[in-house]
Amino acid sequence: MVPQAQSLALQSIFSAPCFSKSISFSSAFPATQPKKRTHLNLAKKNPVSSFSFQSLRCSLSVVTEPTQKELPKKPSPAEISRTIMELSSVGSLCTSSQEGLPLCIAVRFAVDPEGMPILCLNAADSQFTFGSSSCLNVRLEQCGVRTAQCSLQGILTKPEDKTVLTKLQLLWKKKFEEEVDDDIIYMIAVERVLQMENFMEAGEWVTQMDYKIANPDPLRNFAENIVNELNTNSVEDILRFCNIYVDLEFQVKAAKLIWVDRLGFDVHLLSHEGDTFEVRVPFPREVTDEKSTKSSFNCMSQFAWEVEKNYSAPTFEKVKHLKHISCSRHEGS
Repeated sequence: MVPQAQSLALQSIFSAPCFSKSISFSSAFPATQPKKRTHLNLAKKNPVSSFSFQSLRCSLSVVTEPTQKELPKKPSPAEISRTIMELSSVGSLCTSSQEGLPLCIAVRFAVDPEGMPILCLNAADSQFTFGSSSCLNVRLEQCGVRTAQCSLQGILTKPEDKTVLTKLQLLWKKKFEEEVDDDIIYMIAVERVLQMENFMEAGEWVTQMDYKIANPDPLRNFAENIVNELNTNSVEDILRFCNIYVDLEFQVKAAKLIWVDRLGFDVHLLSHEGDTFEVRVPFPREVTDEKSTKSSFNCMSQFAWEVEKNYSAPTFEKVKHLKHISCSRHEGS
C-alpha cells in the first residue's frame, strides 16, 4: 500500500519513530500525543546495508498536523567558529611588535566559556605590544579535503584579577594537563570573527555578541570517528544518500563524507568527468548525541534503499544546491 504523494520535507518523512531491538530512540524521537495517522508498514529490509551500526526497519507514518518550524540546514558561522575553537589547540597569533611592524607566531591556546582565547606567552614574546589590535587564526582540517577556519580579531590583554587568573589557569590545565604561572597568561578580547569554510572561499563576519552566545556543536567530540567509520564501512550507503536525497544531473563516481554536525552532513562527490562537488544533506531532525546520530543515519539509509527499490515513494524534496570545488583534493578512493 503506497500513501498518496505529498510534497513533504525530510523532517516530516521521518516524524514517526524507528524501532530496533538494540537501539532506543527515546531521546532522538520524543513521544507525542496520539494523533490520527495513516500507517505504512514497510516489511522489506535492506539486505545490503554495510553500516557497522545495527541496520533498522523503519515504520513510516504520514501525520496530519501543523507544519513544524523548519530547521536551519547547517550551523551558523558563529557556531562553526566556536566548534573550531573547541576542537583546536594551535593557531597563528598576529599583532604589532614594539617597532610597529606586523609579527605572527604559532601559539597554543585554550578558551573560556565564552570562547575567548587564553594564551601563554613567555619572556621571549615580550616584543609584542600588549593592548594592541591582534588576530588569532585557527584552522580545522576535516577528512583531509576541507580546512575550516576562523580569524578572531580583538585586543591582546593581560588579566590582573587573581580570581580570573585562577580560573584561566584551571582551564589551561584541563586543556593541556600542565601548570602555568599567572604572569605568562594573556587573553584576546574578541571583537569580531571571520569564519571561512575552506581555503579560497569568501568568509562570513560574526559579531562579538553572536560569537559569545553561540554553542559549540554537540557532536564535535565524536564527529570525526563517525565520519571515518562511515567512509570505511558504508561506501554504498553514502553513494545511495547522494543518488536518493540529492537532485543530480550526473552519475557519481565516488562519494566521501566530510563532516557531520547536529543538523546534517557534508559530502564530496566526484563525477566521471573528474569534477568535484560539495553537497549538504540535512538530517530529518536535529540530533544531539552519538546515539541519535547513528539512529538518523540508519533510518535515512533504510528509507533510501526502499526508495531505490521502489518499495517507498520519494515524497521528500531533494537537495538541489551543489557547490563546485575548483581545486579539489579528493582522490575518489
